[in-house]
Amino acid sequence: MMNRVIGTILAGALLLAAAPAMAQAPVELQVSTEAPGAQRSVQAAIDALPDTGGTIRIAPGTWREKLTIAKPGVTLIGTGQRPEDTVLVFGDSSQSAGGTGKSASITASGDDLRIGNLTIQNDWWLNPANPPSQAVALLLTGDRAVLSRVRLLGHQDTLYANKGQGGRMSRQYFFDSYIEGHVDFIFGNANAYWENCRIHGLAGSTVMITAQSRNAPDEDSAYVFDRATITADPAAGQIWLGRPWRDHSRVIFLDTRMDADVHPDGWREWTPGTTNKLPTTFYAEHGSTGRGASPATRAPTSHQLNAEEAARWRLDAFFGGDTQWIQDGLAALR
Repeated sequence: MMNRVIGTILAGALLLAAAPAMAQAPVELQVSTEAPGAQRSVQAAIDALPDTGGTIRIAPGTWREKLTIAKPGVTLIGTGQRPEDTVLVFGDSSQSAGGTGKSASITASGDDLRIGNLTIQNDWWLNPANPPSQAVALLLTGDRAVLSRVRLLGHQDTLYANKGQGGRMSRQYFFDSYIEGHVDFIFGNANAYWENCRIHGLAGSTVMITAQSRNAPDEDSAYVFDRATITADPAAGQIWLGRPWRDHSRVIFLDTRMDADVHPDGWREWTPGTTNKLPTTFYAEHGSTGRGASPATRAPTSHQLNAEEAARWRLDAFFGGDTQWIQDGLAALR
């Protein structure tokens, strides 16, 4: 009898010990207009996640919402066949929302964000009644963000890849994705790495791909494009790899296919004839190919890297050997 009592007590203790682990099981939610039990909006699903985050699978369709992701550990996955099938879109601008950052269709400050197989868009510019303005599709400031097979659509200031609250540097990784725009459409101050991505310039008088804003020579911040492809609309005007939003801007293109008429200088002053920021920037290329590649004519302040110098900017070196979060993020999005 005593043995049975002791056994019952031990079994109960084991169940209690296991309860916290069971309570921490990953949360997975669905967003759909039709599926029983699914959330009917993306923001409702984000709000329904616990403070530790979880996975949200979003049905194909157009979801017109202005989204905020402040929780850590949030994963958004489109369930269509292609990224084009699931579209998260809104249409604010700096003018209408009261600031460039406030214009974002998605504002993501939570760490360990993962987004895959969907489109994020700011369509402000597509309404001919709207005046030209900065209009961000994604404002990303959380650390260890991984985006795979994502389309980022906008016009001016499409992707705001920036550091986080209190000036904490943000690490961001983009894989096999597409980004379009025409003026400063990849901008901000973060340690961000684009691998195997297509960068597309839209029609307009000027296409300015980057406006990186590293503030000081000792700040750990850079944009790196590894095996990117640069394309542009036929009606695109002068195409530039970047201009310095801040004096110590740092951008590197590695083994990039430039299938667009990039300006021979490659890099431009913030305001030609007024500012003098290029001498303190670090703008560099290695192994550029295609009709837009022109190493002999690039701005004299820029750099053409040899293989050893380029190795310092490859993925593992760029993140100091700490890339497990990237592998974990990509695995979660498969």
